[in-house]
Amino acid sequence: MTHATPKTLKAIGLIAVIFGVMTVFAGGMAIFGGAGVQQAVGDAVPLVLTFNFVAGFAYILAGFGLLLARPWSVWVSAAIAIGSLAILGYLALYVMQGGAYEPRTVLAMLFRTLVWGVIFVISRRVLLR
Repeated sequence: MTHATPKTLKAIGLIAVIFGVMTVFAGGMAIFGGAGVQQAVGDAVPLVLTFNFVAGFAYILAGFGLLLARPWSVWVSAAIAIGSLAILGYLALYVMQGGAYEPRTVLAMLFRTLVWGVIFVISRRVLLR
């Protein structure tokens, strides 16, 4: 990834916006949906679910900042990556202590943390050279 370009920045910005909209929609359904939705969600970890829902709005903000090549979007991306890593750590402790969870939640948090780590690195290379 030594050749990050403004075109790459636009691509990750678009990915971030789409990821954010999907996250807000899915999180909103999981939090505010009816009993059928709650049953489909299974053993959601409340802090993880709430963090992801709120973070979805930050994803959208960061995505638009990246699309517009705004330097502040680098720091929003960093905050999302760090927050995701912290929540992943919390989830690991929660699971090790025997808390009820869905295995897909662990995979999703690993994925989110990795994606935002990569977005941060790329955005920093392009916008803060």
